[in-house]
Amino acid sequence: MDLSFYKNKTVLITGHTGFKGSWLSEILILAGAKVIGYSLEPPTTPNLFTYLKLKDKMVSIIADIRDLDKLNKVFEEHQPEIVFHLAAQPIVRISYSEPVYTYDVNVMGTVNICECVRKYPFVKSFLNVTTDKVYENDDIPDHPFKEDEKLNGYDPYSNSKSCSELVTDSYNKSFFKNLNIPVSTARSGNVIGGGDFSKDRIIPDAARALNEKKALVIRNPHSTRPYQHVLEPLACYLLIAKEQYFNHALCGAYNIGPDSCDFSSTIKLIELFSKYFDGDFKYMIKSDNGPHEAAFLSLDNNKIKKTFRWTPKINIKKAVEMTAEWYDVWRKNGDLVSLTKKQIMEFFNE
Repeated sequence: MDLSFYKNKTVLITGHTGFKGSWLSEILILAGAKVIGYSLEPPTTPNLFTYLKLKDKMVSIIADIRDLDKLNKVFEEHQPEIVFHLAAQPIVRISYSEPVYTYDVNVMGTVNICECVRKYPFVKSFLNVTTDKVYENDDIPDHPFKEDEKLNGYDPYSNSKSCSELVTDSYNKSFFKNLNIPVSTARSGNVIGGGDFSKDRIIPDAARALNEKKALVIRNPHSTRPYQHVLEPLACYLLIAKEQYFNHALCGAYNIGPDSCDFSSTIKLIELFSKYFDGDFKYMIKSDNGPHEAAFLSLDNNKIKKTFRWTPKINIKKAVEMTAEWYDVWRKNGDLVSLTKKQIMEFFNE
């Protein structure tokens, strides 16, 4: 994929200190964009944002997406042409313990970013990143969701992202179309890749267990998810934002996920991960009787494939290998900046 479109463009990323936000920031910096980040402090210690030294390579603004006055000032000062909205409370299990905070960030945060996009004519392309979990999911096996299916996520996180989609659609019909501002939403699958240290995500939990020489506890071994390497959805975000910049007819909601042959159960994912480390990695299966999480989740990716002639580059085996390589370098105190850059360059130059 050619990233030259982004050279010298001013791009705002909300949630730039998070896992996907840090990868996206690094990609855009390498592409020659002027990158503005708006986010809370990195959500974990350690974190990818710090490892990549992004604070020194971009304009990093530490602020709350719920602070509309602050967000307005950032728009006025930096005048971004392209906006990627990634700021969120992204963890399902946390949403059960902090539902009010989850809705506040994920719904009102979307309202605030939409309000800023509405107000400022210099914005030429806007993408709201939601999730594969926005759909009403009755745990039907082998049912990949299409973009026109009902939005009604079960848990507070998933449901708040369904609401985020509805907010964006309302702003689009009420304001953005009349103002000629192209806007889309991206519903990406479960991402893996180096640099995620979140709690209650399977690969970060595996990396911690490996580093601490403990056995990983797998809660739901047979849960099926559309796992993909983080570079896949990020490339799609960049593609959508670029193409709708020139052709507003391409605006819409897009599922971003692997082909069906690469859907994976949790246990299959971990078996692939463990192979990279030979005998050093151990795991056990033990339910913790936690709150409801969907057993089956998959996406139909035909719309984005047909619209943009896109195809996934990285199969599940390669995605896990790239992820394991990153965490192996991390636990050996290796050069994570160089490795991350190498993985980005190899992906985009293929």
